[in-house]
Amino acid sequence: QVRLVDSGGGLVQPGGSLRLSCLASGVSFSTQNMAWYRQAPGKERELVASIRRDDFTGYADSVKGRCTISRDNAQKMVYLQMNNLKPEDTAAYYCNMRTPYTTTQWWGQGTQVTVSS
Repeated sequence: QVRLVDSGGGLVQPGGSLRLSCLASGVSFSTQNMAWYRQAPGKERELVASIRRDDFTGYADSVKGRCTISRDNAQKMVYLQMNNLKPEDTAAYYCNMRTPYTTTQWWGQGTQVTVSS
């Protein structure tokens, strides 16, 4: 059974940093494309960052230069390092795993990030 477990969220002051983690199980992790999405109250879920199985990365304009996505295939982990956090980064963050060239995907349970003074 495929499972994604998100962690690392919390309350942080503006300008602070957080590192989100996602642990995958039940799948050949290195063959999957990974991503982080977020959803703020009343808004649609949006893509934050992605990393393909070949380590090619992409970022939303709103986080470019402040966030770094990385993966550890041996540990079946994907990370999102977030720096210089802003109140508008407040959202539930979800790990996403997608099998290339298919519509097959899985979601983590989400981890809440709150940026407030």
